[in-house]
Amino acid sequence: MANHILVVEDDPDINRLLAGLFERQGHQVTAAFSGTEVRLLLPQIGKGFFQLILLDLMLPGLSGEELIPEIRRESTVPIIVLSAKGRDDKYQVMKAGADDFISKPFELEDVSVRAEAQLRRYTCFSVPSRTILRHKKLELDLDNLTARVAGQPLSLTAREMGILSLLMQYPGKVFTRQNLFETVWQGEYLGDDNTIHVHISNLRSKLAKLDPGESYIQTVWGIGFKLADTP
Repeated sequence: MANHILVVEDDPDINRLLAGLFERQGHQVTAAFSGTEVRLLLPQIGKGFFQLILLDLMLPGLSGEELIPEIRRESTVPIIVLSAKGRDDKYQVMKAGADDFISKPFELEDVSVRAEAQLRRYTCFSVPSRTILRHKKLELDLDNLTARVAGQPLSLTAREMGILSLLMQYPGKVFTRQNLFETVWQGEYLGDDNTIHVHISNLRSKLAKLDPGESYIQTVWGIGFKLADTP
């Protein structure tokens, strides 16, 4: 099962190494290089966009020790600390809310095994606390399968709801036409782009009627589609 993992490490070589490890396992990875970046991601963390956070302690902007309580106020997502600090720091961050501590230098196999253990516990036993997705003036209620734009009801087909919920769960991720078809239609993609284009066009038309002038779905030419950025 693919999960979304946030890797917070200011050393670009280590960050790339960890990202590559999880991407090869089929997970989606978002890289952050400072505590300030993580603070900006707190709304997404609170909405359940990430299933695991790997966190260095010595970060520019805000330290890992400062971030753990802030993350815990938003989410129960597992946090694995990666640090060269000593035993006293390990106990401190575990008390603050970290789920595991891996000392640097580390073995990739150790990181992989312990990450998978945390993911398994979280995805099997956690109860989603929030089921409403929001972007700009668009709101999706995944429990009731309803949508609203600027406070007005938005009528969607099951496929349209599937496309929007997928884009909104992973803001910033570009989905190819094959990604969308295989996830939403749950069938084999045979290269028929027309089906995707018709549904994207219908979605844009419905959104534009309720919120004229605002863009919600962005075309990434030659690749696919993503949630439009917020200015």
